[in-house]
Formats: sequence, structure tokens, C-alpha cells
Amino acid sequence: MILSSVLQAIGLFIATNIDDIIVLSLFFARGAGQRGTTSRIIAGQYLGFVGILGAAVVVSLGAGAFLPQETIPYFGLIPLVLGLWAAWGAWQGNDDDDDDAVLEGKNVAVWTVAAVTFANGGDNIGVYVPVFLSVGPGAVVAYCVVFLLLVAVLVMLAKFVATRRPIAEVLERWEHVLFPVVLIGLGIVILVSGGAFGL
Repeated sequence: MILSSVLQAIGLFIATNIDDIIVLSLFFARGAGQRGTTSRIIAGQYLGFVGILGAAVVVSLGAGAFLPQETIPYFGLIPLVLGLWAAWGAWQGNDDDDDDAVLEGKNVAVWTVAAVTFANGGDNIGVYVPVFLSVGPGAVVAYCVVFLLLVAVLVMLAKFVATRRPIAEVLERWEHVLFPVVLIGLGIVILVSGGAFGL
């Protein structure tokens, strides 16, 4: 029973979090060359994912009033606003494309990674809640433990992708464009797929 739950949890995690590799890779590209980037990304990813699991568990325990289903799509506003802010910053700094300061990595804040992770997890909550409702408490614990172990694997995989020289060069050259585009796109997808604003 537990083994079955573990295998199902692995499959569910992969299906609901594979898109995070791209976002996390962009975080690694953004923070390239800065001390503590990996630890801040790991901390932010864990904070955001614990928020996702906490929300899913609370909702599945019947606290629908705390986080009504119709509010989940509006989590898309978080990456949308962060993406617009990053685009504004990139646009303001476009004058010095050849300046070494532009090529240096930028600090990646824990709260930014956590906010993007949580916002991107709106669909995760929508998937996890019915699964948690359909299994017993022991299986829910097994799912949560497996998910939390796999978060570290996900971050390391994203770091691996971001540090391959050809990929790293592309990410470094285009990070200032890709980062806001991915966040804005992510926000729009979450909003539209969830039916926010009647979309």
C-alpha cells in the first residue's frame, strides 16, 4: 500500500512539476556567479512547495472557506506581476548591453522563488486535493514526504540544465528576456486555464 502510494506520488510529482525545471533554470541563470544562489533557490522552492502542500492538505481537510477553489487561478497574478516587474527592470537597463555589470549575475531572492513556486502550484493544489481526499491519512503523509524529497532532485536537475555550457550561454545571453517572458506567460496560463476574470 505504501509502495503503491510512493510510486503514485512520484508520477504525480513529475506530471505537476516538470515545468518548474525551466523556471528554476532561469533562476539559476539569473543568479549565476552570485554566492548563495543555490541555497536561496532551494530555500525558496521548499517554502513555496510547503505552501502548496499546506494549502492542499488544508483544503482536503474540508477548510474550503480558507481557500475556495475559485481563488486558485488568481495565483497567476503573482508570476505575472513579478514578470512585468522583471521586464520593466530589463527595459530600464537596456542601454548597457555590453557593460560587464549587465553580464554579472543578479541576486535571486528566496521570497521571489517561493512566490513563483507557490503561484505556479495553483494547478498542483487543484490536482493534489482530490488525490488527498481519495486516500487515507497515511498515504497523504507518504505523498508529502515523497514530494518534499523530490523537490531537492528537481532543483538539482534545474541547476544541471542551467550549468551545461551551451544551455548556460543561451540562458546568460537571453535571461533578461526569457525570465520575464516565462513568468508573464506562466501567469497568463494559470489565469486563463483556471478561468480567472471569466477568461
